[in-house]
Amino acid sequence: MKGSKIVRDRSFLLRVSEEELTKIKGFCNATTSRSASEYARNLLLHKPVIVTYRNASIDELLNEMIRLKKELNSINVNFNLAVERLHTFDKFFEVKAWLIENETTIENFMNKTEEIRLTMIQIYEQWSQK
Repeated sequence: MKGSKIVRDRSFLLRVSEEELTKIKGFCNATTSRSASEYARNLLLHKPVIVTYRNASIDELLNEMIRLKKELNSINVNFNLAVERLHTFDKFFEVKAWLIENETTIENFMNKTEEIRLTMIQIYEQWSQK
């Protein structure tokens, strides 16, 4: 029956030293296994264990992109609120005052956009190297 769950109601106790447990956890973390139990079960039953490969430099770039995305989103929310307020103005001097008041928000937005552009170029150059 496809999709039925296997009931695992039996346990198998295995004693290891602290050093061995550390090694086993390290091996497990380098795989796609969701738990140490799944990892051990696959090894003991001679099922394939998929080992992942992580490029640390790309991970760093990804973390940087996530940080930039969060900052850009925050600036975007503030900017959208400011633009909504801008639409309520009737007179030119109100618009001019709004522009002066929100100059730093606009500048932050432009700086973050440029930072994202430069990071994307860096990612492209790193991935296109042969």
